[in-house]
Amino acid sequence: MTPPPGEPNVAREPAGPKGARPLSAWPVAEEPPSSSSPRPVSGRQVPTPKLRLLDRVRVEIRRRNLSPRTEEAYVAWVRRYILFHEKRHPADMGEAEIARFLSGLATQGRVSASTQNQALSALLFLYQEVLGGRLDWMKGIVRAKRPERLPVVLTRAEVRAILDRLQGDCWLMASLLYGAGLRLMECARLRVKDIDFSRNEITVRDGKGGKDRVTLLPARLRDPLAAHLDRVRRTHQADLAHGAGHVELPGALARKYPNAGREWAWQWVFPATRFYRDPATGHRRRHHLHESVLQRTVKDAVRQAGLTKPATCHTLRHSFATHLLEGGYDIRTIQELLGHSDVSTTMIYTHVLNRGGRGVRSPLDGDG
Repeated sequence: MTPPPGEPNVAREPAGPKGARPLSAWPVAEEPPSSSSPRPVSGRQVPTPKLRLLDRVRVEIRRRNLSPRTEEAYVAWVRRYILFHEKRHPADMGEAEIARFLSGLATQGRVSASTQNQALSALLFLYQEVLGGRLDWMKGIVRAKRPERLPVVLTRAEVRAILDRLQGDCWLMASLLYGAGLRLMECARLRVKDIDFSRNEITVRDGKGGKDRVTLLPARLRDPLAAHLDRVRRTHQADLAHGAGHVELPGALARKYPNAGREWAWQWVFPATRFYRDPATGHRRRHHLHESVLQRTVKDAVRQAGLTKPATCHTLRHSFATHLLEGGYDIRTIQELLGHSDVSTTMIYTHVLNRGGRGVRSPLDGDG
């Protein structure tokens, strides 16, 4: 069978039977039957056809409960690796082919060290977890050294200049990025149940590294956020009246609580304006507002404000941490608010405090 465009023909086994449930239809928390376990048919055992290589990569990633973005990135790197070597099967390649691929990324693609390391992580996952290799040459692979970069940080006046040029949902989301130190996707994926007005807290669920944390809800955003949720609730009630009102639930909660997807607590804080139909259930759903909407709006606001700094949505999070340090807050407290595993990650903000060249006075400014 000829593979679809962009899908390398590296499988050595026949594809699944016609009409079988495609891998993309399986939820993250649910896996297809094992490729090695037989299934009874009319009293006899018939072996299940094995999965194609890229599908095996997806299954192993979902088995370890890694994020969908990790799955997307790893599958893409494995595909590029196979195509780079003219569709040879990875089982027939090893250290030399990996080194040649990574060198090509650096010399021809001119990618950054972090991109090289991501590609290497995907290939190590392929050989160790999918192909089951524990080869000695893997221990000798050296990762690209990442250069030390200082984060871009805005002054308070620059932050105000950006926020003043935003409005509606984008203003509220950008204010949360700066006022609560949220990452872009953490803000986009907020659900109603994650906002606690009584304690002025926001609970971030399944953040970076799959970790939960609690951060603050800025007092200035209490009333605007409450008014926004009132509008969202009216929209949700209208959706329910028209047979919609469903949202995607994490993991296997939809099977455990079939009606939870229609409950108010599980709705997105920032829902999309349009519906989509879930192919598995047929439900009309709203996704959360796509992150690119805020990214484009913030980029336009930075341009309109006349800022020369390459500021993005994540710059607002950097500014949150830096301004708290300037305000005298403890580095450990800021670490917990940001969700950093290691305090050394938070320490980077001590190098960008507003002290004008580390607080050193230039000799040009001296007397005489």
